[in-house]
Amino acid sequence: MAGKATIIEVGDHEVRVSNPDRVYFPELGATKLDLVEYYLAVSDGIVRALRERPCMLHRFPEGLAGEKVHQKRVPNGAPPWLETVRVTFPRYHRHADELCVTKLADVIWAVQMSTVEFHPWNSRRADTERPDEWRIDLDPMPDCPFDTVRRVAPVVREVLDELGVTGFPKTSGGKGLHVYVRIRPEWGFTDVRRAALAFAREVERRAPDDVTTTWWRRDRDPSALFIDYNQNARDHTIASAYSVRGVPEATVSTPVTWDEIHDLDPRDFTMRTVPERFARLGDLHAAIDDEAYSLETLLEWADRDEKAGLETPDEKSSD
Repeated sequence: MAGKATIIEVGDHEVRVSNPDRVYFPELGATKLDLVEYYLAVSDGIVRALRERPCMLHRFPEGLAGEKVHQKRVPNGAPPWLETVRVTFPRYHRHADELCVTKLADVIWAVQMSTVEFHPWNSRRADTERPDEWRIDLDPMPDCPFDTVRRVAPVVREVLDELGVTGFPKTSGGKGLHVYVRIRPEWGFTDVRRAALAFAREVERRAPDDVTTTWWRRDRDPSALFIDYNQNARDHTIASAYSVRGVPEATVSTPVTWDEIHDLDPRDFTMRTVPERFARLGDLHAAIDDEAYSLETLLEWADRDEKAGLETPDEKSSD
């Protein structure tokens, strides 16, 4: 049963959390207030992951037992200190004022609004059309074990090292692994996606028995690891670092070191375990903004591949 509202002091602001005792994760018995306390515990990490990015909210107003709501627009009645960023959707002649996190109070307000997962864009409000984040998504097909992810991750790191680029890995909160790279915001979504595909194809060449870049899902080997370059397309979002996932185990998309990947089990990272890890290790993505890299070499690879007859699939053509 839901209890009385509680007031959470977050920096210079107060957030009223209604129904703090509402159970969000029945298998864990974890409540809305537990979720608030989780995000307070990883405050620096979640704010860094979301800072100044348009952010889609995955809300569960009744907890995981109820309906999941994907929400782009900040609703009327939001506090005046909450910041937003306007993004446009030319195909539909629409726009949305999305949450734009600049401080921890913004995150806790979103949790009060029943948000479990945070899905930010890979661009920031200074120029939403030019990403500053390249996302490498190692996405296992249904019959692909995590052992394959463990084998492919060093290949990803090898190619990044050859490019002179630092990648920051994290678990997806599911069966996969994400690697984020800060890039200079000099290219649009189409070029970032082309660069991501060129990188994925290079990894595929080095690990052909494990990796696929086949575009159509129906044509992929169900035991392969798909490198989902389309996560760099405009308005495609994935769970941020430190985002809890809306699954019964309350797993967390958790930053890890490259050396950990060989032995880790992503199921070990949950809203119950990550706060202690964060207190002990700090934010493993703390240096992610220290240097931004060029995509010029990857775009040269993309040109080479296209001249060789390798097509770049239309991002709107998928199944």
